[in-house]
Amino acid sequence: MAFTVAIRNRKKYVTSETPINGHNVLAELGPEYGGDVIAWRVNNYIRPLEWVVEDDAVVDFIPVSSPDGLRIYRRSLDFLLVIACGKVLGRKAILRHSIGEGHYWEFEDGAVTQADVYKLHAAMSEMVRQDIPICRKSLPIDKARRIFEEQGEPEIAELFVRANMDPVEVYRCGERFGYFCGTMAPSTGLLKTFDIVLFAHGMVLQFPTADSPGGIPPFCAEPSLGNVFIEYAHWLKVLNLNYLSSLHRCVADGKVQELVLISEAFYSQRLSRIAEEIASRPGLKVVTIAGPSGSGKTTFSERLKIQLIVCGKNPVTLPMDNYFVNRTQTPRDENGEYDYERLDALDLDLLEDNLTHILAGEEVVTPRFDFIKGEKQPGKVVRLGPSDILIMEGIHGLNDRIVSMLPEGSRYGVFVSPLTGICIDPHNRTSTGDNRLLRRIVRDYRTRGKSAQVTLEIYPKVMRGSMRYIFPYQSRADVIFNSSLPYELGVLKSYVEPLLHTVDDRSEVFSEALRLLNILRFVPSVHVDGIPNNSVIREFIGGSCLDV
Repeated sequence: MAFTVAIRNRKKYVTSETPINGHNVLAELGPEYGGDVIAWRVNNYIRPLEWVVEDDAVVDFIPVSSPDGLRIYRRSLDFLLVIACGKVLGRKAILRHSIGEGHYWEFEDGAVTQADVYKLHAAMSEMVRQDIPICRKSLPIDKARRIFEEQGEPEIAELFVRANMDPVEVYRCGERFGYFCGTMAPSTGLLKTFDIVLFAHGMVLQFPTADSPGGIPPFCAEPSLGNVFIEYAHWLKVLNLNYLSSLHRCVADGKVQELVLISEAFYSQRLSRIAEEIASRPGLKVVTIAGPSGSGKTTFSERLKIQLIVCGKNPVTLPMDNYFVNRTQTPRDENGEYDYERLDALDLDLLEDNLTHILAGEEVVTPRFDFIKGEKQPGKVVRLGPSDILIMEGIHGLNDRIVSMLPEGSRYGVFVSPLTGICIDPHNRTSTGDNRLLRRIVRDYRTRGKSAQVTLEIYPKVMRGSMRYIFPYQSRADVIFNSSLPYELGVLKSYVEPLLHTVDDRSEVFSEALRLLNILRFVPSVHVDGIPNNSVIREFIGGSCLDV
């Protein structure tokens, strides 16, 4: 019986009486649909182009330049790097973090050299030239476990068992099997654009980005980020946490409470050092705290206040959100919606005037923004004494325009963000962007009654604002504070999974909800009972003793 494949948002159809895959449909549609297609979406499920359709379906094709396409491109290139490391150097590569617009990799058995980088780049380029198929395979768990153990990847094999995966969806390229959390490119020939640069003890695999789909942006990483990664790696070593399989063992062995307490103590230790440095600087009167949505800025700000009091200072807060222009003056984005991420969404003239008078020791009535009425109201009176320090928290706290309002030497800048996370396995990381998104889904539902679907729909706009207005200014910070907690995904899981399951399967964000659920299935649940009430994770799940 004939069935129809309809192309979403296009008046195009393909009719067939035999099963067809994405390649077949593209061939029927003609060259105008080919381009840089890397996968397709079948009834809102992201599938490899080899996926076969046998019934009526609504589909759309995923170009490399789209967010989903870029994810597929990145994980496919990660697979190429893993293969090249084993084939050319005989070494195991381990994915640690994202950095800049790339992924930071290290060798299991020593530092990466420039000669290694040259060899890997040449080997990967040759694999691209050969256009080797990357084929999806569905294997019973016992066979998948045996294959990955024989490849010297027992951590991946263990995770299959921990997550109770049967069958296991893997990919094969040449003689090498790989497990990556999501769909892969159909072949290596599509992966022409990449670069590898030496960084710290390892290397950064660079990819195309949404802003430079045809090329690689220049590599620029804050030197202090390298120190953050080294510190976090040491922390995980102390905790004996390499991958999510380690967290599973920690839960099974009843050692979660110890993990929570050590993690929280480490957070407190780093925050205390910052407070001591601020208190020791003569002439310092203002601390500006910036970071993207979901970074835990408010908890950091509140705990910093307490720590500064311990250091003999009197902190005075000046939330930058109170300086929004009235809603009638709020700038709009290209879709005509209010854009609160932009710098000119703030009343900069009023902020500068208030800061000038506050730093001169004068008494100033600061505004309080009424988010219901959408306008500023008279707020608290602020006056700085000799031992007072003004704390300004807001997403634009490190922006050049804000920094220029403050006298040289009077400011200390902090960039707060969850910059690292515990990796799923040696080849799959937990994205810091996903970490912030999961935090926000839980908080939005708890505090504003927003569904996961609504948060997922607006989040791309939030991310664009972060990339445009926040991350470019992290170099203005005196210190970068990593607000990640190694156990937090296990806590968020029990809150966020039910919310993600409510996303309508006809929604355009359904595939994004599925992607997050596929990651969370590897995460063991961690109970909240032993989590301190001043923890940053309490800002999102509730129960904080702080004013968050």
